[in-house]
Amino acid sequence: MVDPVTAHRLAYRALFVALAFGSLFLRILPLDLMPVLPLDFMPVRFPGPDLMTAVTIAWVLRRPDYVPALLIALVFLLEDLVLLRPPGLWTAIILLGTEFLRSREATLRDLPIAVEWLVAAALIVAMTMIDRLVLALFLVPQVSPSLTALQVLATFAAYPFVVLATRFLFGAGRSAAGGLDGIGGRS
Repeated sequence: MVDPVTAHRLAYRALFVALAFGSLFLRILPLDLMPVLPLDFMPVRFPGPDLMTAVTIAWVLRRPDYVPALLIALVFLLEDLVLLRPPGLWTAIILLGTEFLRSREATLRDLPIAVEWLVAAALIVAMTMIDRLVLALFLVPQVSPSLTALQVLATFAAYPFVVLATRFLFGAGRSAAGGLDGIGGRS
């Protein structure tokens, strides 16, 4: 029989995978859901946020035991393959970014939400720049820098809503330093 702490962690890991599949499903639907920004000379499509990146960063900052590195790697590798991105590049960048956050979990645990938001934004910008630099190094065609910047801004703007959903909709609050969580396990 599985103890309650392990079952709780496995349930959140399954929720993370379900969120990833749901996000991926919505991204591959043949619907044009991006709003159009009217400009004088041509309409510009506004890219939406990368919700899985925001969810992953929020969960690693709040409950790193819910998203182990192997689960992150599998989810983002599947996303790379389905979205026809270079296989493993964004996965490796996400893994490096989340492990950077995970190694500083003790210092980042008690940050106010505004500072956490800035840390997440800086990480998203750094990961996106690394991705673009590696793709440029290998002469891989890319979208325009302005569309990439708009997606980074959209992800940055969506981050507080992801944190609110993580806390109040999914019930995954911050872990306490050396404390016990709601079901008696170490947090």
